[in-house]
Amino acid sequence: MTGGQILVNALISHQVDTMYCVPGESYLPVLDALHDAHSIRTVVTRHEGAASYMAEAYGKLTGKPGICFVTRGPGASHASVGLHTAREDSTPMILFIGQVETQFLGREAFQEIDYTQMFGGIAKAVHQVRKAVDLPLIIQRAFALAVSGRPGPVVIALPEDILFSKADLPISVAVSEDHVTPAIFDVTEIGRILENAKQPIVVVGGSRWSAKGLSDLRKFVHRYRLPVAAGFRRQDLLDNDDQLYVGMLGLASNPSLIQRVSDADVVLVVGSRLSEITSNGYTLFQKEGESQRLIHLYPQPNVLADIYKPYLSIHAPLHELTEALASLPEPTNCPWVDWTLDARQDYVSFNQLPTVSADHNGVDMGRVVKYLSDRLPADAIVCNGAGNFSVWVHRFYKYRQYVSELAPTNGSMGYGLPAAITAKIRYPEKSVICFSGDGCFMMYPQELATAIQENAALILLIVNNGMYGTIRMHQEREYPGRVFASNLVNPDFVALSKSFGAHAERVTVFSGFPNAFARAINSKRVSVIELVTDPFQLSPSKRMLS
Repeated sequence: MTGGQILVNALISHQVDTMYCVPGESYLPVLDALHDAHSIRTVVTRHEGAASYMAEAYGKLTGKPGICFVTRGPGASHASVGLHTAREDSTPMILFIGQVETQFLGREAFQEIDYTQMFGGIAKAVHQVRKAVDLPLIIQRAFALAVSGRPGPVVIALPEDILFSKADLPISVAVSEDHVTPAIFDVTEIGRILENAKQPIVVVGGSRWSAKGLSDLRKFVHRYRLPVAAGFRRQDLLDNDDQLYVGMLGLASNPSLIQRVSDADVVLVVGSRLSEITSNGYTLFQKEGESQRLIHLYPQPNVLADIYKPYLSIHAPLHELTEALASLPEPTNCPWVDWTLDARQDYVSFNQLPTVSADHNGVDMGRVVKYLSDRLPADAIVCNGAGNFSVWVHRFYKYRQYVSELAPTNGSMGYGLPAAITAKIRYPEKSVICFSGDGCFMMYPQELATAIQENAALILLIVNNGMYGTIRMHQEREYPGRVFASNLVNPDFVALSKSFGAHAERVTVFSGFPNAFARAINSKRVSVIELVTDPFQLSPSKRMLS
């Protein structure tokens, strides 16, 4: 077998069913081997950044490493955005990069990059293949590492001559994950700490949750009647209609929730690494002395106590941790019940649609999101990239099932459409809705061609306010009246979308949205609805005066 065939056989043995790529001459033997690999769907994108986003989204949806192939140099540079997303979002992913021939390494050959230096601080590991016989073992290690502990991306560089070379090798065998069981004493101690609490709160986050893990989590929090807050863009970990769900910690969070976390005497963190955004700029979870006890449960030990100093920390796989929590006995007393009820009421009040200003023009985004939240099925997948438009989505949409939210915790623009394509390919029977700002969409508008090519009949909502809204909001705060470099001149989004073959409409007031959305569904093809919104309305609660 050629190195390319060995590699593809290894992917098959690891049950890879989809890979995302922009084809490159640096890995032609892999493409040739994929020609005969009928069990692997090859999704060809129009930009390597989009391919890496799609692979990252696959990792979020399935818990298995998303597979991406790109060519060397420029291709790898473009793909770095998805790699960074996988890093910060703790998503399993493997990026394969074509590389210059072995004999040319170190000479700054055509499109050569040292990927160990380039990605060493982003990826969990960077491997450069030296011999074709090493491929099965390297791939085996990459799969194991991508999903172990804190999940993340792994990079494998493939010198062109290695892929053309031949070797006689057996098909590699997939490895099983290591298991760590939390100590019984530590779990029992959690119950003891909660027994003495008056104002506890649970914060959930992280990736690679299982159905059983979430079921055990629900069992535990209901037994103890604990309020549960989600980390940034992890709102689908608990049904938002659950009476224990109290909101998201992150950008534009409910101020009362932030205060409640600060006032809590016990904070139990399950699965979240407590990033800058979730921790409100590292201002939460830092109380001195006995005023607040932080209990941190996470699957990788070096994350624990890396930034914070927990009163108690336990590392083990999430399903092991939640199973242990679910085994705790019924508490003898729950004096915090009113605290939980108040936290839930704060969430409900905060998520009521605000009164729209009398001088508001364009589509009311709050009503659009509320309309969809009330009507979409529970298993609908809602995707978005980065921008102020997403504040409406995160505030007014109710996520009711796990993997119904695809959004980058690293705040990466352009993510929404590629992620939605991955979701619709993976789950063609589900409703897949993508929100993109006009700036966010224009990062990867060409991926409409990929959606058409793959018959991924998603519905894309382009929120058009003619600006980079997040930047404008910060400008208005720091330098009021001095707008610079945040205005956008946009194309005709409807005409652009139709040129790809999509169904497309423009909506200028909310009353036109329900029928436009119904037509998009009935078209049964890729659909785009441009929502022309008021540029003065920067967020649900912030409006420019002039």
